[in-house]
Amino acid sequence: MTRARVLTTGFLFVVATYMLLPLWWLIVSSTKSGDDLYDGSLWFSHLSVGANIDRVMSQDAGLYPRWLLNTAVYAGGGALGATLLAAMAGYALAKYRFRGDRLIFSGIMLAVLLPLPLLTIPIYLLESRIGLLNTYWGVLLPCMVSPFGVFLARAYAMAAVPDELLDAGRVDGASELRLFAAVGLRLMAPAMVTLFLFQFVAIWNNFFLPMMLLNDQELWPVTLGLVKWNSIRTGNLRDAVLMGALLSLIPVVLAFLSLQRFWKADLAAGSVKA
Repeated sequence: MTRARVLTTGFLFVVATYMLLPLWWLIVSSTKSGDDLYDGSLWFSHLSVGANIDRVMSQDAGLYPRWLLNTAVYAGGGALGATLLAAMAGYALAKYRFRGDRLIFSGIMLAVLLPLPLLTIPIYLLESRIGLLNTYWGVLLPCMVSPFGVFLARAYAMAAVPDELLDAGRVDGASELRLFAAVGLRLMAPAMVTLFLFQFVAIWNNFFLPMMLLNDQELWPVTLGLVKWNSIRTGNLRDAVLMGALLSLIPVVLAFLSLQRFWKADLAAGSVKA
């Protein structure tokens, strides 16, 4: 093994350790009781997994399952809506030429560069006028807009959807909507799955937007609820917070494992004869 390979392997090992150590600490700490959290050990001891799960599920009259369900609604609905809207917009910008298309794409690129927290105050003021504050739709609608998703869909549609295939469909009498649904979406599937997962994780971990828009605890996502528990000084809830954080990771992991099989390249290979 060459020196460069040894150095590269060592560097990657350090980076992997740095990234995985907090996750390992979370897994170990979530199995301990509140009194044993700060014993300095990074290994399992004094297991109280069942007690911690019971405390998470029963704290505040069982709000945690409701928070988890709310997060699934926000993340699933928002990611699905953002994916479909981005696919339609990206496909249109990639395959059609119309007046103002370059200007629209420039505006989308500008929106990609804007920090998301910068838009939270305008969203709050807008929703306060139309009565969407403290509602599910108040969180869902902003999550369905993804400028980066439009950029990704446009780039992928330009590379993965052959114009010849669309022309062949038009010759056969297919409508533009039929071409998009039957050809465009199928060939753009890998990019759409990637966008869905990115948006799903981003919404699942979102904190600032729900904090600004929601007052009712029954509408909170799990991130907002865990921060509220962690801020309580009376009564040690750290064991419940850690177990709740660990449980909230399971849906994200399952989403990645269930959707990774859709990441397939060259779906259009052989569809058009040379």
